[in-house]
Amino acid sequence: TNSIEGTCYIPGIGHNLHIFSLSIAVPQFVSLLIMRTMLQPDGVVNETLKSWGWISQSLPFWTNATWARVSVIMINLWVGIPFTIMQTTGVLQNIPSELYESARIDGAGKVTIFFKITLPYMLFVTTPYLITQFIGNINNFNVIYLLTKGAPATLAYHNGTAGKTDLLVTWLYKLTIDFKDYNYGAVIGILVFVLSAVFSLLAYRHTNAPTQRSGLTSTIP
Repeated sequence: TNSIEGTCYIPGIGHNLHIFSLSIAVPQFVSLLIMRTMLQPDGVVNETLKSWGWISQSLPFWTNATWARVSVIMINLWVGIPFTIMQTTGVLQNIPSELYESARIDGAGKVTIFFKITLPYMLFVTTPYLITQFIGNINNFNVIYLLTKGAPATLAYHNGTAGKTDLLVTWLYKLTIDFKDYNYGAVIGILVFVLSAVFSLLAYRHTNAPTQRSGLTSTIP
């Protein structure tokens, strides 16, 4: 097939997509443990930067709260990129070409085609996926536990039971497994469920997915 209509062609984009997609072959926990080791004070990243003369002291990837949060977010994005690429590429390739042909005949430009055809179609198809990703990140135990285990530690959250990079789900794990505080853990578990359910319902209701889906199915003979 030709390049996706209504989008910009970037030279070499196919090779870059394949490189990103190759990381799917590596188990997520392996990638996380490797990144945790590489970003240690005496890890590959800090030692390389020191040898190049760019820094004199190790960067506090895991010991400073801000650095740790940014590092976790960036690594989480990197781990999730391949799945998002596969999802969006599949959606783009399945947009009916007749829509683009009709738009060009009516005199629509590339910007109009993108905002009137490509973007709405992608949002319609990917809304359930985006909701699932958001809920998955709320409960993303692996990334936090394998990278930081909630560190840096602090006494600000319920007598030091939670660190500065903990999520509710990792805090729940610590409360129930490490501190045996089942009452507080039960409250956190219910809170996670309520937040996940409420956001999912609100996000789905405020999109056009229900009405568009009914309109789509009504056109199918």
